[in-house]
Amino acid sequence: MVARGPARATGVGLRRGYDPAMAAASLPSPVRLTELTECGGCAAKLGADLLADALHGLGAGQEPAELIAGLHPADDAAAYLVSPDLAIIGTLDFFPPLVDDPATFGEIAAANALSDVFAMGGRVLFALSIAAFPEDLPRDVLATIFEAAAAKVREAGGVLAGGHTIRDAEPKYGLAVIGAAHPDRLLRKGGARPGDRLVLTKRLGTGLLVSGSRQGKVAAADLDAAIAQMRRLNRTASEVLVGAGVRGATDVTGFGLVGHALEMARASGTRFVLEASSLPALPGALAAAAAGVETGGAAHNRRFAKDSLEVAAGVATELVTLAFDPQTSGGLLAAVAPDHVDGVDAALAGAGVDRFWIGWVDSGDGLTLR
Repeated sequence: MVARGPARATGVGLRRGYDPAMAAASLPSPVRLTELTECGGCAAKLGADLLADALHGLGAGQEPAELIAGLHPADDAAAYLVSPDLAIIGTLDFFPPLVDDPATFGEIAAANALSDVFAMGGRVLFALSIAAFPEDLPRDVLATIFEAAAAKVREAGGVLAGGHTIRDAEPKYGLAVIGAAHPDRLLRKGGARPGDRLVLTKRLGTGLLVSGSRQGKVAAADLDAAIAQMRRLNRTASEVLVGAGVRGATDVTGFGLVGHALEMARASGTRFVLEASSLPALPGALAAAAAGVETGGAAHNRRFAKDSLEVAAGVATELVTLAFDPQTSGGLLAAVAPDHVDGVDAALAGAGVDRFWIGWVDSGDGLTLR
């Protein structure tokens, strides 16, 4: 149900000329959002190991034929067939703050939630806020978060149309997002085929850098680089992949590269091979890993993959840590047919999208990090 009152009270989506930097500067006093949380971003996500058990068998045999993407097999978002040339995509995502600045938190939370539509190859239509905040949080902080999210939804091609807000001692924010795509051009976790090359469109290490920053083990400039990447949408990368005929993709978020790659491998009935030396790290991420930084979410990711992952001898410990690191607003991981690799690489480069070729798809099952 859309709660119209809270959205109007905070001016969600009303100011077209919104500037997050100006909004943050106008706040009456600093509010350290991260001091109100135990952990933030996608590191707060329930572990893949626990979630797999909780969802096992849910709705099995009860999904209508029109639900072409749902829980069986699980995908990045649900997709419902409306007509032969139209599928509606639905997803939601929210989490506690991982940064103190309200505008930056709103942008990252929105970019992360919007990513699931892009991971399915869709375009964004509209979004609804999902919010939980302490009652004594200043109104201007709430307004800034909502406005920043609304601006990011507009950047994605949609509109923030309302939402629902409850009281909670720990702040949380995110979006329910509705998108659309042609059903024959959806990106699916099960779209990988043996021989495909694997490309990743953002660097890894956001969990390490955010957690390391809280521990005083990460330089401010390195955290700033991670924040800049988390604010960046996957819209352009998705459009390039869909236009190039790619059909296998996912986004890399809380389950880390290993967890999401393993989901794709299982859905595709294949084995993924990741080259550790090719994994792209954000500045400072490997140093944080070497310093012993690791999130609780990474421990869940290790348990999720323990029976399906083979790590070759000689792979550096910090690269293994990087591969398990939970990402917030991470990039797209796509499986590209061999004869399309050059074209996709050129198209991503031409569109200004980072691209890192990190491995390939093989026959068999499971995952290799070598």
